[in-house]
Amino acid sequence: MDQMTKIDIITRPEQLEDLKNAMNELGITGMTVSHVLGCGVQKGRTHMYRGVPYEINLLPKIKFEIVVSEIPVEAVINIAIKTLRTGEIGDGKIFVYPIQNVIKVRTGEEGVKAL
Repeated sequence: MDQMTKIDIITRPEQLEDLKNAMNELGITGMTVSHVLGCGVQKGRTHMYRGVPYEINLLPKIKFEIVVSEIPVEAVINIAIKTLRTGEIGDGKIFVYPIQNVIKVRTGEEGVKAL
């Protein structure tokens, strides 16, 4: 079975279209995008509501998930970094995982064929 790798990219919601377009140019068309909440170095923000400060600890992010087998993982990571890096806190994180197997529910195909 060919090697498959899952790449999760968590970044700012406003970066979604740029990231999606960059991945399409690389040849990646299958993706899952989720709206998530998270915090890291940013720690959140303090807002005022009727003169009372309140803290928002979890900031809106997008989680962009893809599984690759034919396109080199390093190419995906490099394009993501080039697209997302602003040098500001909150640019995001990239997580890389090995995938053991994929099964297409409709046909029963497994492995790379199921992608």
